[in-house]
Amino acid sequence: MVNTRELAVDMLLRMETGGIYSNLLVRDVLDKHDYLEAKEKAFVKRVTEGTVERRIQLDYVLDAYSKVPSVKMKPFIRCLLRMSVYQLLFMDGIPDAAVCNEAVKLASKRKFGQLKGFVNGVLRSIARNREQIAGIYPDKGKEPLHYLSVVYSMPEFLVSMWLGEYGMERTEGMLRAMMEVHPVTVRVKQGLRERGGTNALLTRIREAGIGAVPHPYLDYACCLTKLEGVRHVPGFSEGLFTVQDVSSMLAVECAGIREGDFVLDVCAAPGGKATHAAELAGETGKVLCRDISGEKAALVRENAVRLGLDNVEIQVHDARVYDEALQEKADVVLADLPCSGLGILGKKRDIKYNVSLETLQELPKLQRELLSTVWRYVKPQGILLYTTCTIHREENEETVRWFLEHYPFETEDISGYLEGVPEKETAKEGYIQLLPGVHEADGFFIAKFRRKDWEFEKQKEGH
Repeated sequence: MVNTRELAVDMLLRMETGGIYSNLLVRDVLDKHDYLEAKEKAFVKRVTEGTVERRIQLDYVLDAYSKVPSVKMKPFIRCLLRMSVYQLLFMDGIPDAAVCNEAVKLASKRKFGQLKGFVNGVLRSIARNREQIAGIYPDKGKEPLHYLSVVYSMPEFLVSMWLGEYGMERTEGMLRAMMEVHPVTVRVKQGLRERGGTNALLTRIREAGIGAVPHPYLDYACCLTKLEGVRHVPGFSEGLFTVQDVSSMLAVECAGIREGDFVLDVCAAPGGKATHAAELAGETGKVLCRDISGEKAALVRENAVRLGLDNVEIQVHDARVYDEALQEKADVVLADLPCSGLGILGKKRDIKYNVSLETLQELPKLQRELLSTVWRYVKPQGILLYTTCTIHREENEETVRWFLEHYPFETEDISGYLEGVPEKETAKEGYIQLLPGVHEADGFFIAKFRRKDWEFEKQKEGH
């Protein structure tokens, strides 16, 4: 019989020592233990992801009630205590005694019997003082940076950066939104929509006990809740929908892809935008999908095959390497480039612990190196769509300014593609920054560039 708490603490230990991302590890472990009941799987997922998400806050609480600082604890004991404190403070319906007793049992089982009293004492002290916990946090008025970092478990250097860029109110709103439970957003296949099958699909999904509601921004986007895993959702194996955040769907909309277009996606995995583009380009169009590894290319292939798309070609190619055969061939180039991922912290909870000031400084250099290559694939008067899943201005607005200064492109108004999306004033200038807490989407950046036609420009100058 599997001990679900032991399963969770072992995952936390692997994440701390092995550098593996939580979303991938949780998925793989739950797939391996697929025989567990749905309630047990939900517990493992919730306690693991929640503990990762609130790690800074949990350590702050532990340090207030433990004589041994969390940073000096044995890794297993630290993970065990974090997980147990998360249950005490954030999971209703679990008796305090059960949390404490199970933690003590696990400590003994894993050869830390000499620390049973320590584990029990710390947890029972926190349980007794639960109502006073909020009083130990930093003062919001006197120490706003420290307060936001602890209460929302965000590294101080990121909070400081956002306070400078967005101010206190918006920064706290973003941090609060990142802590909320996020639905799984899916894109209903275009062919099904055209046959009027969307409502029937949503009915099937709801009958399986899964919440399914349309997204307010796009009529083909739906939000799913209370699901065990997307592969078990009715219609998935039939290729009737695919997982894609609405921010990514909006990006493809902004590209303005038309029937018959040749679209090049230079960093295509896992294939949400590429397959969306393939539907818009139609049978007479084509989407060439490229990514840096066979593993990433396989993800795109899996999605394209499941959706039954025949106009998708997939290649392994490093986007930094120029391919002369594609010079000025693409009607649209999709450049969803590697980024810090700060816009999807609500879904990939441990990104915030792995990013650093150094990576934030290096990533814009990589993005600019890639743009310096891929712009040449765009036809005169063609489109380059630059996107990232971050809310870091140097990777976004600053990169737009740099690109326009160096290459023969101009921005194009995208406001017409964003009906119903709030706070889109910059869309007329050709870009939009979607923010958690402001938009019902991932934190995401979209910029649309149209390549100048030099012959046309010369004719204008001649007149």
